[in-house]
Amino acid sequence: MTALAQVVAVDQDEFAATYWGRRPLLSRAADLGGPDGFAALLSADGVDELLSRRGLRTPFLRVAQHGKVLPATRYTGSGGAGAEIADQVHDEQVMRLYAGGATLVLQGLHRLWPPIVDLADRLGAQLRRPLQVNAYLTPPASQGFATHYDTHDVFVLQAEGEKRWCVHPPVLPDPLEQQPWGGHADEVAATAEGEPALDVVLHPGDALYLPRGWLHSARSQTSRSLHLTVGIRGLTRYALVEELLLAAAADPRLRAGLAYGTDLTDPETVATELTATIDALRAWLPTADPAMIAGRLRERTWSQTRPAPLRPLAQHDFAAGLTPLDEVAVRPGLRWTLERAGDQVILQLTGRHLRLPERCAAALRHALDGRVHRVGDLPLPDDADRLVLARRLLTEGVLVPGG
Repeated sequence: MTALAQVVAVDQDEFAATYWGRRPLLSRAADLGGPDGFAALLSADGVDELLSRRGLRTPFLRVAQHGKVLPATRYTGSGGAGAEIADQVHDEQVMRLYAGGATLVLQGLHRLWPPIVDLADRLGAQLRRPLQVNAYLTPPASQGFATHYDTHDVFVLQAEGEKRWCVHPPVLPDPLEQQPWGGHADEVAATAEGEPALDVVLHPGDALYLPRGWLHSARSQTSRSLHLTVGIRGLTRYALVEELLLAAAADPRLRAGLAYGTDLTDPETVATELTATIDALRAWLPTADPAMIAGRLRERTWSQTRPAPLRPLAQHDFAAGLTPLDEVAVRPGLRWTLERAGDQVILQLTGRHLRLPERCAAALRHALDGRVHRVGDLPLPDDADRLVLARRLLTEGVLVPGG
């Protein structure tokens, strides 16, 4: 089963054409993995483990009540002797706040909790988008946040208990990250008073997809509720505009200063300068290099995600004892491109690159094709060269043991 099939009850083509970025989709447990499907990702026992034994610090936990996020000082403190930190989560304080009706928000679980790490890696790769996963534990008959909208798409996965969701159409379609709901608070509140587009109770195993901008509020029912929210970071045309403007700094006409004494409070003066600026920008835009813009976008999006975790000590020991009979594979979730540069090839990774001899190109593509390979099968002249390349890629975290 694909990762997307775990969270929506329609096939990928229908989801992309009908729902993605357009309208909500409710998927019932009977059409997904059953009522226990999302409890396998995180349960109440898992929440207790995270809060009591994992040494969480802010901002991996937020606490909300009556629509407001509580100060972290109310549930964090010293980590004790030798820890030398002052913001470790204190489990007994969290328990008191939860007992008083507060919602606990566990953040960044796509980096902390193995079952969620796995789902996030697979879903992010399928959607080709950076994502984040938070968990919300709400006491019975409680609401952590008032009606609001998110600036990213979300999948809501109900793990335990029940929660009623009221969903309204956007007051600002397709909001950008710099357009949060607080800037439209009055419109949001007024719209929330009207008839909802969707009023539904999520039961264990149910899932709800919400495009960015759709208003929503949620309230637990007679028992506590635990749900996961998978946030999908958007990639918009405005991102292209931002990168174009950064690249436009190469044009001296657009870097030129305004005339001495220019009065920017005078609309007529501004109109004159604006016309000249638009003309210069219009003349520059056709010269924009798509490859350069793609490179900028690559750095921007790749930096928002990380490949699958690796075990540093085990990885080091494996590389040190490597033989031609050992198997390796590309690290899951690794983002890379390979380019030729004279007598070298450049393996471009997130925030760094590796330069290798051009004769390694075929072996690199072979090793990075997503399959498991024996080191001795890499297309290089001899085992000595194969071992040198494989050890380098293991040490750099590009390859992992393939067993």
